[in-house]
Amino acid sequence: MTETTTRPIESSEGKSEDGSPALPECGDNIDPLIFEQILEMDDDEEREFSRSIVYGFFEQAVATFKKMDDGLKSRDLSQLSSLGHFLKGSSATLGLTKVKDGCEKIQHYGAKKDDTGTKDEPSEDICLRRIKETLALVREQYEDVEKVLKRFYEPAETAPE
Repeated sequence: MTETTTRPIESSEGKSEDGSPALPECGDNIDPLIFEQILEMDDDEEREFSRSIVYGFFEQAVATFKKMDDGLKSRDLSQLSSLGHFLKGSSATLGLTKVKDGCEKIQHYGAKKDDTGTKDEPSEDICLRRIKETLALVREQYEDVEKVLKRFYEPAETAPE
């Protein structure tokens, strides 16, 4: 018998071993070990605690993306770096690896560094262009995980009382 420690075992009905909805296959978008830690804090089958954290993140991400758009328009690299750092932390807490990695790049570009944060990039125009490109990719990655997580929580939201 093969055991896995990276995500709950899913039956044909889409349930984990404990009968709760199983986290769908997410590739490298969501770190299942980190997300499972959030799920372990739930006290009920409706997953109210983790749902509130996840849906709070959704609201936070949308507001932060708007602020990033504003920062791009005003060419405010410092603000963009700060916003990238902020959203990086929030996404890391949930295990949203691709979103976290993209936000870290935005943080570095806003600090006038390369994508790894190790080399200086003196051109603000280059940094702003990289932020714009990376932000577009991060938004796509965010939309992917948002869909997956909303589907994950949907059975609890529509369950009959």
